[in-house]
Amino acid sequence: MKSYLSDSNYRLRAPELKDLELMFQMENTSELWMCSDVTGPYSKKALEEYIQRSQNDLFVDHQLRLMVEEKEGAVVGIIDLFDFNPMNSRAEVGIAIFPSHRGKGIGQIALSLLNDFCFDYLGIHQLYAYIDVENTICQAVFEACHYKRVVQIKDWMHGSKKQYRDVWFVQQINPFELS
Repeated sequence: MKSYLSDSNYRLRAPELKDLELMFQMENTSELWMCSDVTGPYSKKALEEYIQRSQNDLFVDHQLRLMVEEKEGAVVGIIDLFDFNPMNSRAEVGIAIFPSHRGKGIGQIALSLLNDFCFDYLGIHQLYAYIDVENTICQAVFEACHYKRVVQIKDWMHGSKKQYRDVWFVQQINPFELS
């Protein structure tokens, strides 16, 4: 039987209360806010309530947050599905790897695991992301996982000092549907 959310070195798993401090650090890293629609910091209480109430079921919660964990048990990042649209069977992807673990290919591994899970197991039709045009590292991760650049969108994300940033809209259609 295929293991969808793990390989020999990493696994994707549901958040637990023991992850609260790591989630708090990641969610409150203001440099990452420009990559999302976050408008301010999260409290530990809000994150704790999220962990406790989430069923970690994409079809129930319309989002799915997974911790990226090394085989030794250290959490090295977070990968999310959000804005799930069941009618059109699509979801947006977000990924953040902790700075001390970047440059090791972990983002690509986590994204590949998530893609396989979504496409092969859940039968999702499409995954997509918005990537800052200057974030070439993130672009390379998604391109290595077979996402295609569809369009460059002008002034899509608010940056610092009231400047807006262009993004690439990238997507991958379920490859199992195309065969």
